[in-house]
Amino acid sequence: MAVSAGQLDAHWMPFTANRDFKKAPRIIASAAGHYYETVDGRRLYDLFSGLWTTGLGHCHPKIVEAVQKQVATLDYAIGFQVSNNRSFELAERVIDLAPPPFSQCFFTNSGSESVDTALKIALAYHRARGEGHRTRLIGRERGYHGVNFGGMSVGGMVPNRKVFSASLLPGVDHIRATCDLEHTAFSRGQPEWGAHLADDLERLAGLHGGDNIAAVIVEPAAGSAGVLPPPVGYLERLREICDRHGILLIFDEVITGFGRVGASFAADYFGVMPDIITTAKGLTNGVIPMGAVIVQSHVYDAFMHGPEATVELFHGYTYSGHPVAAAAGVATLDAYAEEGTFGQAAELAGPFGELLHGFADHDKVIDVRNIGLMGAVELAPREGKPGARGMEVHKRCFWEEDLVVRNGMDTLQFSPFLNAKPDDLEAAIARIRRVVDSID
Repeated sequence: MAVSAGQLDAHWMPFTANRDFKKAPRIIASAAGHYYETVDGRRLYDLFSGLWTTGLGHCHPKIVEAVQKQVATLDYAIGFQVSNNRSFELAERVIDLAPPPFSQCFFTNSGSESVDTALKIALAYHRARGEGHRTRLIGRERGYHGVNFGGMSVGGMVPNRKVFSASLLPGVDHIRATCDLEHTAFSRGQPEWGAHLADDLERLAGLHGGDNIAAVIVEPAAGSAGVLPPPVGYLERLREICDRHGILLIFDEVITGFGRVGASFAADYFGVMPDIITTAKGLTNGVIPMGAVIVQSHVYDAFMHGPEATVELFHGYTYSGHPVAAAAGVATLDAYAEEGTFGQAAELAGPFGELLHGFADHDKVIDVRNIGLMGAVELAPREGKPGARGMEVHKRCFWEEDLVVRNGMDTLQFSPFLNAKPDDLEAAIARIRRVVDSID
């Protein structure tokens, strides 16, 4: 069904150039498997699997059936002092999938809410242990941790911060980003250069006092900033510094969790265990909004003191552990297991990386980056018009090549389905190459 002019005008779209979009709207009406269908009946291959979300493909029948059944059985149940059976079922399943040190799961409704929840847990954890002076939070330049005030404050993407700078949280600092094209350009997987950048945390511990820092939050492999894999040894050094100063380490795995790097979590993939993991996106295959914060037992146990009838953490959301979202989550984890999805993703990562690095010889490309099934091709910006090339490729892929490709300014970002077909990826990359070859 077409969208009317009134409908088009009424919708203020997120992270979108609204005036430009509404001149030539790119609107999806349905989806199945690895394809979208537009309101005018065109079939598009989705090379971003939703928004890093839909690794199993769109409208997966197992998840659709679970949601339909659940919404007709229990549509909603209060989550404060009462709960529903599906949320407990999903919590156990998430913990079973998480690395062994993790023991409890707190449900949210999005990645942004997961991040803010993790930050609040970190602050409350130290207070519960008698270290309430630990109030400083450390993020990373070019980090993305959602758009709520907590996540925006520890995030390091300038456009997301500058308009709202007066309302950012106090007591936040940032370590340096890990991407430096002079040293890391065209790395395959983890760059060899850059582990020393973790020492920036030691510098901030000296500046602010390590015993005043509550937590450090990083994406183990950054996504929204343009796919920035961690340098070899970098995450290990962050862990060591946090241990030395008693700082909690939070991995934001909203993107990397649930198979995106070919393992359940990036913590497994890199062999580095944080204290807290934030998740969302792949938890329900993007079908129903839901997120989760996973903690190690020492974090949870710090709260379990005092009178048993006292609320231990004054935090939560109306829709925390929503039964329909939980049903979608259980069905999603079932599908991952039954279909061997994470193994498929691991096998696909190598061929996908080779396809991307085929752009390395292009005169308009200044970097190619990849880790697991996350990839980026960074285009040289046009003089005085940053972002214009990337947006042109996005639009022309949609209109001329029947492809959905995401651009972050001049960086083309790729997030294939975890079960993508190699021939489909090869054909899609060839069509993108055709567009990049044709632009000025």
